[in-house]
Amino acid sequence: MAASDSEVGAAPRPKEAEKPIEPLRLPTVEEIRGQDIWNNCAVRSVVSGVMGGGLGLFMGLFLGALDNPLQQEEMTARQQFVYTTKQMGRRSLSSAKTFAVMGLIFSAAECVIEKARAKHDTTNTAVAGCVTGGALSAKGGPKAACVGCAGFAGFSVMIEKFLDRHD
Repeated sequence: MAASDSEVGAAPRPKEAEKPIEPLRLPTVEEIRGQDIWNNCAVRSVVSGVMGGGLGLFMGLFLGALDNPLQQEEMTARQQFVYTTKQMGRRSLSSAKTFAVMGLIFSAAECVIEKARAKHDTTNTAVAGCVTGGALSAKGGPKAACVGCAGFAGFSVMIEKFLDRHD
């Protein structure tokens, strides 16, 4: 007589084996077109620049609101309000421009490097961070550009590891 699964000595079957296999879903034409558009470095860079500008705008509003004038005891409530509003506007525009340029340069550099290397890894992030940091601090001279390159590359890699986007 042949032994069955229910007899002594047979290992119980795992419950995962009882689940039905789901069919493979192919992407639709619209999904493929969307991926093709997003894989365009110019599109990716512009979107990152716009998002960076939006982030900078909100950060500028927040930090501008925290700025207190030194002579606040001598100012009327209206003067304080006007001062704070102007400070928020200046900070917002400045931060928006800086973050927009930062996002645009970083995203463009990372995308171009990724396409040239045909790899998606942390090296792309480090090089793009170096390019971004160097470009943003280039007005300060070669030493500032090198420090900016190293600092932004290190920061980018730390963020990358924290978010754990790559294996």
